[in-house]
Amino acid sequence: MPTRLQHLKQRAKSDKRANKKYFQKLKKKPPRQLDATVAQLHDEVFEETDCLQCANCCKSASPIFRDRDIERIASHLKMRPAEFVDQYLHLDDEGDYVLNETPCPFLGSDNYCSIYEYRPKACAEYPHTNHKGFHQILDLTLKNTTICPAAYEVVKRLREVLPG
Repeated sequence: MPTRLQHLKQRAKSDKRANKKYFQKLKKKPPRQLDATVAQLHDEVFEETDCLQCANCCKSASPIFRDRDIERIASHLKMRPAEFVDQYLHLDDEGDYVLNETPCPFLGSDNYCSIYEYRPKACAEYPHTNHKGFHQILDLTLKNTTICPAAYEVVKRLREVLPG
């Protein structure tokens, strides 16, 4: 799998300039059907994608943990929220709680998440390619194309379906 992910990073890097230019046009004038198109592409791509074969998001990036996430996960782990924060999280430069380390401490060797039913909202929604108001998260999506093969594929197909 590392070669597939290395290949993804190379493709995402080589496409970054074109994707960035394409996204700048989308930001200025998002097509009326953008959200519906992206949602459809998201569904198509995820019908073909087995995240358990990759889990690169869990291995290389940290989600943002909101207070509700912290309370829910801490309760599941039978910890106080403050204990959970002390053990697993820190504040990043933007003032958001993120994991102390990667890969995620809740990721098993089989790529299964030990807190899947309680995972942060950011994990449940990743890579956010079916987000309403997609034009508002284009910078995040561009970043996610280097981490997530599915995000890369959604953007690739989007550029084909709605050429700039």
